[in-house]
Amino acid sequence: MNPTVSHLFGAVIIGLGATLIMDFWALFSRRYLGFAPPNYCLVGRWFCYMPEGKWRHHNIAKSAAMPGECAVGWLAHYAIGAIYGMALVGLTSGEWRHDPSLHVAVGFGVATLAFPFLVMQPSFGFGTFSSRTVNPREARLKSLLAHIAFGIGLYISAASLNVLAVAF
Repeated sequence: MNPTVSHLFGAVIIGLGATLIMDFWALFSRRYLGFAPPNYCLVGRWFCYMPEGKWRHHNIAKSAAMPGECAVGWLAHYAIGAIYGMALVGLTSGEWRHDPSLHVAVGFGVATLAFPFLVMQPSFGFGTFSSRTVNPREARLKSLLAHIAFGIGLYISAASLNVLAVAF
């Protein structure tokens, strides 16, 4: 396999693995902490309205449901995770992929909060940093913990990929 393609493929796998670990965190936190799981159908609704020119909602939960929004939301969730994996590997010139460190991964995971806090939530009508939600502090904490889990997932995925590369 071409080294550039292999490098890109590895970055995508790291992002997808991290997203899966983030989803396992959501299941754990739902069961043991009582947190409501993220609603990726709303993410799908947001993307489904974009071709119609509607990028911002007063309250996306009250906007009419769109056909296929849940599938689009879950696909977007994993696509964004893959893009973040590629971004991390790209920002570190690929060195991190072969010698991952937990602090870089978690730091990057926390940095990815900028997109939901500053773009998605305001576009959904939830305000910046969840300021217009019923319980902004809880929403912020849930997002922070989820993105820390994503960062841990980046590290675990990169380390696992390296172990697999050595084994094969």
